[in-house]
Amino acid sequence: MGSRFIPPTDVLLHIFGQGEGNTFVLNTLRIPRTLLAVLVGAALAVSGLILQGLIRNPLASPDIIGITSGASFGAIMFIVFWMGTVPIAYQSLWAIAGAFAVSCLIYLLSWKKGVKPITLVLMGIGISAIMKACVTFTLVLSDTMTTTKSYIWLTGSLYGSTMKDVIAMLPWVLIILPIVMVLARTMNVKELGDDLATGLGVKVQAKRLFFLLMSVTLAGIAVAFAGGIEFVGLMAPHVARMIIGRSFIALVPASALVGSILVMLADLVARTAFLPLDVPAGVFTAAIGAPFFIYLLYQQRNR
Repeated sequence: MGSRFIPPTDVLLHIFGQGEGNTFVLNTLRIPRTLLAVLVGAALAVSGLILQGLIRNPLASPDIIGITSGASFGAIMFIVFWMGTVPIAYQSLWAIAGAFAVSCLIYLLSWKKGVKPITLVLMGIGISAIMKACVTFTLVLSDTMTTTKSYIWLTGSLYGSTMKDVIAMLPWVLIILPIVMVLARTMNVKELGDDLATGLGVKVQAKRLFFLLMSVTLAGIAVAFAGGIEFVGLMAPHVARMIIGRSFIALVPASALVGSILVMLADLVARTAFLPLDVPAGVFTAAIGAPFFIYLLYQQRNR
């Protein structure tokens, strides 16, 4: 679907190498964008799932506790100061580095004979606010064209996706998701509380740091390729729990699937609802996610 509709039968014939025509539209515009939406949605969803299990807080997600803000700041620094002089491929590295730097800062500032989940959340919210202020200040100092490009990227957009992006992001998702599933039993024990998990032989702080690194990597790589698509990491794990329950090992693929569907649908609406305009997909995830966040807050108010 798009400005030019292509029947599903033609798409299937094209995929199996039997169709003629539509090659440019499918190979260059539609298929890479759809595949990248799948990967970005899966990465953000599993990142949010890990944080919610790690912090034992249903309101946790990479955008709320500051991870995506750090990635965005790293990418914006690249766009403003090095775009055009350094290869664009380095933008991904800057985004991941920003996510890791901010996450390390949050973790260190939260440390006091270990890290308590509530301290991690509150520190993350504070650091996130600082990062957003730094991004705004950086954009104020930049020229108008750079500011416009940066704001579109910050909102979260899959516009201009290529198969190179898909191939670059695919290994991260294929490696990290199975690792998280293998260690899922540890996360199930951790949700019972730090004291009980320690009593059962789980190295709580080491596992917490490892899972945090997995979450940061997934969020950072998603932001690197699609910008600041928000609330997917918050919504997808909750929707998955409504469907299959609370088993963490089953929630990993289920959350990834729900996250992929959310980003795909958001991007579909973004590129078809306001033709000929191509609206950033992050506008629509935020439009759904903000009311969902308020609903969760309303549910949690007396707990």
